[in-house]
Amino acid sequence: GEARVRGAHQALTPVVDVARDARWGRVEETYGEDPFLNTQLGIAAVRGFQGDASFKDQKRVIATLKHFAAHGQPESGQNCAPVNVSERVLRETFLQPFKEAIQRGGAISVMASYNEIDGVPSHASEWLLRDVLRNEWGFKGFVVSDYYAIWELHHRPDTHGHFVAKDKKEACELAVKAGVNIEFPEPDCYLHLVELVRQGVLKEKQLDELVAPMLFWKFKMGLFDNPYVDPDEAARVAGCDANRKLALQAAREAITLLKNQNDLAPLDHTKLKTIAVIGPNANRSLLGGYSGVPKHTVTVLDGIQAKVGDRVKVLHSEGCKITVGGSWNQDEVVASNPAEDRKQIAEAVEVARQADVIVLAIGGNEQTSREAWNLKHMGDRTDLDLIGRQNELVQAMLATGKPVIVFLFNGRPLSINYVAENVPVVFECWYLGQEAGHAVADVLFGDFNPGGKLPISFPRSAGHLPVFYNHKPSARRGYLFADVSPLFAFGYGLSYTSFEIKNVRLAKKRIKRTESTRVSVDVTNTGKRAGTETVQLYIRDLVSSVTRPVKELKGFRKISLQPGETKTVTLEIAPESLAFYDVNMKYVVEPGEFEIMVGGSSRDCDLQKMILTVTK
Repeated sequence: GEARVRGAHQALTPVVDVARDARWGRVEETYGEDPFLNTQLGIAAVRGFQGDASFKDQKRVIATLKHFAAHGQPESGQNCAPVNVSERVLRETFLQPFKEAIQRGGAISVMASYNEIDGVPSHASEWLLRDVLRNEWGFKGFVVSDYYAIWELHHRPDTHGHFVAKDKKEACELAVKAGVNIEFPEPDCYLHLVELVRQGVLKEKQLDELVAPMLFWKFKMGLFDNPYVDPDEAARVAGCDANRKLALQAAREAITLLKNQNDLAPLDHTKLKTIAVIGPNANRSLLGGYSGVPKHTVTVLDGIQAKVGDRVKVLHSEGCKITVGGSWNQDEVVASNPAEDRKQIAEAVEVARQADVIVLAIGGNEQTSREAWNLKHMGDRTDLDLIGRQNELVQAMLATGKPVIVFLFNGRPLSINYVAENVPVVFECWYLGQEAGHAVADVLFGDFNPGGKLPISFPRSAGHLPVFYNHKPSARRGYLFADVSPLFAFGYGLSYTSFEIKNVRLAKKRIKRTESTRVSVDVTNTGKRAGTETVQLYIRDLVSSVTRPVKELKGFRKISLQPGETKTVTLEIAPESLAFYDVNMKYVVEPGEFEIMVGGSSRDCDLQKMILTVTK
């Protein structure tokens, strides 16, 4: 709504890449590591952006699915690097969210990806953009290029090249033949179109085919009838109170409680005299890459001060830096100075000693996880530990003997081993947007009970990658001197209350391959606060013609429960919940036994299991 009222017609989102390597700086732009979750969120996003795609009310924009395809597991975690996956993995993991968001969500546009698959860059892949996207899936919309990606089919000196074209003109020819409708962000290689038609290399008909769907949607959106917007209306809508409320609610629901030793959180501000709010992310607006600048932003420090008013004294100290400056737009990343950091840590200790409790905001910043778009603007990492002296700051805070509560802000999962082991309370916030501070304060003081769940697994180190939960049975046998499990699992997240999930039952324990069934569970809030639980359904095919993951998310539902209240949650199991590409690459349900797992996270200890038998 805010984008359209300001004159935008196409949103270059949602990103439905399945993120399977946390070293990659663009993990922050994705919905996480699971194809089913990304599919559901992708469909919801497309419907939100496009509405019914009639565009009659002039309030919606075209959604663009990114990045087609397999951008989310690049070699070595480096942006734009090759993605070496089989067609089976490609279809089941990386293509699935695109297919569903087109066929069920009605997405109008798709952006091709920078990477190559099996030696063919996406912008030159007729198989990907014509055979699969248009012919198999029936896509009728238009494909946009990623920025300068057609040029990269030749060679772009400030980043890389694929060398499948000898120059920009040949790159233009390849992209047209593959089916790229428009070149972003500006005409560059496509300036050669007229010349290529005149030389007989391309036919005018090929261009007509690519232009037609774009013209169709321009007419459908009313751009030829009424291309203008009202600047006063834009000023009234952008950042208005109703939208701030929505931003606050989204932020509250995103906060994920990872650890809460002895129920230290939430804090009771009537029992506190002084709070120290410390850390490089304590008084900083963190919105993530590609974010606009909102009218208002609320930092953690702002939010806590606003919440406690004059009743509690709030002290602040930066503690240390993550990087110098740290703006996403700043190409060069400057490491902080160790001596300066240690001086700041000493200052923070003096501040912390005066407080009853320490709230510590640490993690990453908008430079340490971002799209590496050229050789001077990097964002991929070789390790996932806290950058700089942040662990030293944590140690110093714990050494004061005061209770410490950590709020992590970062674009990717971090291997926070020391924090997880030693800090009593840990929250993962990712980037909470403009209302971050208010959401943090609401959760910290118990006005909102956190219910977030992790959409991606936390590795213990970069050497533990890949760490995604839906791995093959032979994939996680163990390491010398290290625990093979994730630090925090996919789907995990605690609450200020407790839940019991019991009485797992199947509507039918035996079904035919073409039939569906349902699984039901009773969920009880066994604690003293109202809260939410997200019930998750995982499925495993026990014996199959090709290897299958140990478990795959196939359903979830978030429910709210009062203390002592019980609700029954029912989740569908349809043929598509059981199907996969068999040994002959046919998408089928194979008869046999399937393990049905239901619980509050992907961890085995959080799941209850039953067997579903599928017959011919």
